[in-house]
Amino acid sequence: MSEMEPLMSLPQSLRRPVGAALLSAPLLLTLAACGPSNGGQQQPPATEVGVVTLHAQPLALNTELPGRTVAARTAEIRPQVSGIIRARLFTEGTVVKAGQALYQIDAASYQAAYDSAQASVAKAQAALASAELTAKRQNELLAADAGTRQDQEDAESTLRQAQATLKAEQAALATAKLDLERTRLASPITGRVDTSTVTAGALVTASQTTALTTVQQLDPILVDIPQSSVDVLKLKRQIASGQLKNGELAIRLVLEDGTAYAHPGTLKVNGVTVNTTTGAVTLRAELPNPEGLLLPGMYVRAVIDQARDPAAILAPQAGITRDASGQATALIVQADGKVTQRSVTVADTVKGQWRVTQGLQDGDRLIVEGSGKVRPGQLVHAVTAASAASATSPSASSASQAASR
Repeated sequence: MSEMEPLMSLPQSLRRPVGAALLSAPLLLTLAACGPSNGGQQQPPATEVGVVTLHAQPLALNTELPGRTVAARTAEIRPQVSGIIRARLFTEGTVVKAGQALYQIDAASYQAAYDSAQASVAKAQAALASAELTAKRQNELLAADAGTRQDQEDAESTLRQAQATLKAEQAALATAKLDLERTRLASPITGRVDTSTVTAGALVTASQTTALTTVQQLDPILVDIPQSSVDVLKLKRQIASGQLKNGELAIRLVLEDGTAYAHPGTLKVNGVTVNTTTGAVTLRAELPNPEGLLLPGMYVRAVIDQARDPAAILAPQAGITRDASGQATALIVQADGKVTQRSVTVADTVKGQWRVTQGLQDGDRLIVEGSGKVRPGQLVHAVTAASAASATSPSASSASQAASR
């Protein structure tokens, strides 16, 4: 029996619908075979990550170290002659000029010694004049054969003795004058004078070790800054290798209360000796102090421009992570949109960013947002970090947190 015989046995009213159904069945099977299978899946869209494009830039490398202020010049006022202090001639805590009198020691005995030395000089001068006349007369007599050579030689000897005596008396006079002048104690430098350790009526001696007062020059003022010898050696090696260049050696201070000192200074001395106890080298800086704000002994923080990196790479801290071994790593989006992981070396932080010395280069796109939801080799859609942050919705953030859990 043919395939059409069952159809012919049906009533006339049913033949057309059943025939149409039979004819369309193969077409439906063919379309079903050409369509997607039930097991097929859509490819997920690329994950969006926020990136920052890195750029090499010249950078002054600052080193912040503790320091202590030191007076530029210090003069301890001590007596060079003994005696009674008759008067103190300065106001404590004020600025005194070089040569200004500070104390007056009783000068009566020194004045008498000076007057006596003057008289001795006058006596020696008279004796010399007499000896010169005698020697001259004996020379003339000897020339006229009226005198003896013995008398002439004695006269010459007396003349030389008189000359020596005059020189000795003149030296004694100079000493007496110096002692008399030393009864007036003057400041050798211009600076601020400290408190006095003695008052009028006190006995002082030339051999005493206690200073009567101290004068300190505070403008400019110095700052002593200890720096680890290890850091100094590392810095010198980086400069010698060409990684860094010598800086301007400028210095800025941060005071004890956290405020910045208004006047910058310069580093004057790089220490040449390592302290065997602390292992540090002492650096010395000089700063202007016109207002007298800085006093000797104050604790400060010194920010020193010791070197300059001509092509520094600064990376946001969010883009640098560490693996289980402690190695710093970064995720980079390549030109083809795939993620690659690099090991990096960081030196220090500059204004909240890592200064990277190895592993990153100019033009790299560093992932700083969304790094927790991507892996090396994955295709991602990179956008700048700012737009990625603004485009993130609460639902997307929740999804990200759920995925990270």
